[in-house]
Amino acid sequence: MPESRVATGNRVMVTGTTGVLGSAVLALAGNWPDWTLIAAPHAQLDLTDASATKAFVDAHRISHIVHLAAISGGVELTRRYPARILRENVAMTFSVLDAAVECGVAKVVMALSSGAYPVNVPQPNVETQLHEGPPHDSAFSYAYAKRLMEPAIRSYRAEHGLNVVGLIPSGIFGENDNYNEADCTWIAGLIRRFCEWSPDRGDIVIWGDGTPVREITDSRDMARSFMWALASYEEPLPLNVGAAKPCTIAEVAFMLAEIAEVPRDRVRFDAMRSRGIDRRVTSNARFVELSGLTYTPLRASLERTVAWYKRMLRDRPEAIRRQPRIAPR
Repeated sequence: MPESRVATGNRVMVTGTTGVLGSAVLALAGNWPDWTLIAAPHAQLDLTDASATKAFVDAHRISHIVHLAAISGGVELTRRYPARILRENVAMTFSVLDAAVECGVAKVVMALSSGAYPVNVPQPNVETQLHEGPPHDSAFSYAYAKRLMEPAIRSYRAEHGLNVVGLIPSGIFGENDNYNEADCTWIAGLIRRFCEWSPDRGDIVIWGDGTPVREITDSRDMARSFMWALASYEEPLPLNVGAAKPCTIAEVAFMLAEIAEVPRDRVRFDAMRSRGIDRRVTSNARFVELSGLTYTPLRASLERTVAWYKRMLRDRPEAIRRQPRIAPR
């Protein structure tokens, strides 16, 4: 063990706590009274700085880490900043892992991404397919940064004996997402547009023909998955933890229209615009068998998120996250 104090207790550093998943972990903290959650937001800690990361882990006597922070967003973001997305996500991975080794952290849980899966393999994606071909071009740098976590997990387990595991989330949505119009994810963008619609705004026009199939998952279900893994999962092979319930973009859009009380005839699809990958769905069979966890029905999750957004829009519009995911330099 390197010369540093050995972590004890159940003090969990959670990264990415201003994001949709990290904030859900904190919101449900009462569900896990045996764990003390220590938020490590970007304003307090730059995870690309290895020295600062180690100092934070050491100063807060961290015993476990749940690493959720990432630079991620919609297609426009990955198109504009591929180099920065690759470099900073990879740097965060190794800052966290090296700090864990040097500070005697007992366990690390890391978030990969279903976007890391190859584009031309049979679906639903299973965990053993992760390296069987290139990812979709639309987000290649983010995909490779997240895919690199899998060999990093194996390497740090083999060389350092670090208890580190990975989970593969898919299509997270919920409260406290970033709804910035220029670079948000497709689901966040739809939630924002339907919640802010009024008759004078005209039709809601959605890129593509609505037929691409996606998998979206309630952030609170995802939070439960990561905390389950912290307590119970020990294997090196990452687990898919998405809801694994395929739906078309059109199905989600019309469900949101009904929930947000937008007339169905005010929703249009522009088939001349980019539609993205045709299908992206994972299999969560291994995870469900091991954990026994269940997922919130999609409509109930969307209803809760829409209610939250409209409440924030009415009472605290300034608190809705709309800032660019990558600040211009």
